[in-house]
Amino acid sequence: MAKNEFSQYQKAVISGYYNNLDTIMLQKLSELVTELYLADTQAKRDRLWQRAHKAMVRLKVPPAIIDHIMNKKDVQILAKNLQDWLAYKKK
Repeated sequence: MAKNEFSQYQKAVISGYYNNLDTIMLQKLSELVTELYLADTQAKRDRLWQRAHKAMVRLKVPPAIIDHIMNKKDVQILAKNLQDWLAYKKK
């Protein structure tokens, strides 16, 4: 079986991705908030909430906060928490 050998450039790209994963997930979560506000069907909202849940897990948000947000499924609660997370990230 062949080994996965990456060029120096590929290694740098991969490393950069994982170093900035939290920023990437915050951006995706921000886009999901916008999509949730605009969602017109319940099925679409459900799919978007599933994606938001996965993004919060990848951000290592405490499970109690994730559970609260997912139980309420209120976009305003998610947006408020996202603002707090973005403000914390800037510090």
